[in-house]
Amino acid sequence: MVEVHGVSKIFGDVVAVSDVTFAVRPGVTALLGPNGAGKSTLFRMMCGLTSPSRGSVRVLGADARQDRGVRGRIGLSSQQDALFDRLDALDFVQVAAETHGVADPIDAARWALELVELNPDDPRPVSGYSKGMRQRTKLAAALVHNPDVLILDEPLNGLDPLQRRRMIEMLEDLGAQGRCVLVSSHVLEEVALLGSRILVIAQGRLVASGDYRELREMMDDRPHQVSIEADKPRSLAAALVESGTAVGVRVEGGAVVADTLDADRLGREIAPLARRLDARLRTVLPLDDDLESVFRYLVERR
Repeated sequence: MVEVHGVSKIFGDVVAVSDVTFAVRPGVTALLGPNGAGKSTLFRMMCGLTSPSRGSVRVLGADARQDRGVRGRIGLSSQQDALFDRLDALDFVQVAAETHGVADPIDAARWALELVELNPDDPRPVSGYSKGMRQRTKLAAALVHNPDVLILDEPLNGLDPLQRRRMIEMLEDLGAQGRCVLVSSHVLEEVALLGSRILVIAQGRLVASGDYRELREMMDDRPHQVSIEADKPRSLAAALVESGTAVGVRVEGGAVVADTLDADRLGREIAPLARRLDARLRTVLPLDDDLESVFRYLVERR
């Protein structure tokens, strides 16, 4: 339903997207990447809001930049928290329905708000809404014309755990209906809950794709760095290498920085090892367990 082929987007001296190719079928697909990776730029090209510098983007077989009919079959919820703050939710979503030429915009707006579990009769202006409610209002506006392709940029930001679970269930239902649902996130745990196909983008490039399990296996294949503060760092470093728990070590002051292929094993064995050496452990801290380090690793693997 979405085809991106050899796409690059360049702003002056900045390459926001570089030679990206992928295809997306019906169902839920997650675009995972750190902030500034190029996710929003890709979404804008899919919606026809900007054109690629090189390559082609086709949605439902057409170029949304040129084809007004295709633009009308796409629903977009942008990352920006931009609402008409003086309007209530019903009026705001009704405006979106009228913009798309929906036959009965008031009924459509009520349907979309109820779908995202907001009260269409709430008289408050959206300026008084919480972050999570504002996110759901944007989603209702993206759904109000019943699009075939739904593009959601960081839609789970600001939702509490219950709201997040319900939104994910709703997105899965929409995907099961045969729609193409594209969801961006920089949070790996959110993507795990979606249980979707994943496209990983970093520094404007597509660095990995597959389901969540395949991505986890790819990440677990990388060496992990762990900092261990103890009162006998040199003895501990030698014992870690000798036992095979670490594939490399270095001592920095009172800490051992260990490279390990099995962080779980190191976690299990470090305390008994310290006891045998009569060494006192102070801290055991992973240095590269954040998402940014995962992306750096995937980029380096290419």
